[in-house]
Amino acid sequence: MKILSTVGLKPAQSAMIREAAGPGAELIDRPTRRREELIEAAGDGCEILFGLRAPDELVHRSPQLKWVQLTSAGAEHILKGMIAERTAVAVTTASGIHATPIAEYTIGSMLAFAHCLHVTMRAQLRHEWERGSFMETADSLRGKTLGVIGYGSIGRETARIGAALGMTVLALKRNPTDRADTGWNPPDVGDLEGRIPARWFGPGECAALLSESDYVTVTLPLTPQTRGFVGAKEIAAMRPHAYIVNIGRGSVIDQNALIEALREKRIAGAGLDVFEREPLEADSPLWAMDNVFLTPHMSGARRDYNTAACMLFADNLRRFRAGQPLFNVIDRALGY
Repeated sequence: MKILSTVGLKPAQSAMIREAAGPGAELIDRPTRRREELIEAAGDGCEILFGLRAPDELVHRSPQLKWVQLTSAGAEHILKGMIAERTAVAVTTASGIHATPIAEYTIGSMLAFAHCLHVTMRAQLRHEWERGSFMETADSLRGKTLGVIGYGSIGRETARIGAALGMTVLALKRNPTDRADTGWNPPDVGDLEGRIPARWFGPGECAALLSESDYVTVTLPLTPQTRGFVGAKEIAAMRPHAYIVNIGRGSVIDQNALIEALREKRIAGAGLDVFEREPLEADSPLWAMDNVFLTPHMSGARRDYNTAACMLFADNLRRFRAGQPLFNVIDRALGY
């Protein structure tokens, strides 16, 4: 069994993968930044690929390719070209490794907004002692309603933390009757059995969930079905004091409609880590809006990112060797 990693493994990470792969397995690890480096690393092909991308040249050199383990949770960048044609090749995502950092980022953004840090941080930059009317504007998350649009691993961990803070959770899912999470998860993370939400909503009930939520998090992947999922109609249903966080993909929300709602103060604020076009254009009005927290698609960043990805990959390698179903296999029809 030949495994090609394009991650750039540390010794402990390499040892973790070798142990899971078992005796006789060959592990080649070549950190690659450019496409040409990845093609060169492929050599005469591999059976298993561990990395972010699978360009056509690599797939062409690997007629024996059986499985691609991505280091990303999103898969829209890979479901095209030769991988799209090689339907027998399993593609698995790194869903689950982002649950903790992104859920913490999301709740942190909500806490910052609730406690007016977006106001005080700007005042600090101006060297102003800005006390303002915080007794009238600062708030607590306890007792508020948290709407989670996309109840996957990230949404579930966000819900768990929100519930611990005293929030009531509403969840929207493609199939709200299917409440268990069968994907990969670290221990004690998330809501595996789907017990936290007070109510469940289906895809056609987005506006209803938004109309009842004080805080909203959007964790949807980008697929043909989710593009523009939160549109002008849905944004119009939001409460005037509502705050929305998007850590999924920028095109899941109608960005222009969101900008207008923020500009006209029809909603209170937004925390945005993803955008329709990235990097965000320098002339976007979002940069200057005082009711927006804006970050450069970094909510999933963590120092031990590759170690978490290797833990998932090692678990899947053991399942692969045993002939068991892999975690996080992409449904090609759904796109995630």
